[in-house]
Amino acid sequence: MLTEDMKDLCEKILELRKERGDLMNHLAQETQDRSEAVAGLCKQFAHRRVTKARRAKHERLTFLHHLKRTVSAERRAVQSDLAGVRKAWAGRAA
Repeated sequence: MLTEDMKDLCEKILELRKERGDLMNHLAQETQDRSEAVAGLCKQFAHRRVTKARRAKHERLTFLHHLKRTVSAERRAVQSDLAGVRKAWAGRAA
């Protein structure tokens, strides 16, 4: 009876060790899978950040080009107005 109890206990210990080994292998595999998933996610974030930066740069350059054209047009209009004012003043003075 004591021998059978010892045998059963030994079998339980071996079974628990095997289960622990299986659990450790399972956890290692899940960790590896999670690491790969996180690496993929980081890669996607980096790609989207680069894409967004390129788009933002293009939009800024487009805005600046439009702003330069608008300012140039306004400057020409002001110069034209000043020339008209000068002519008007010169006409009154003469």
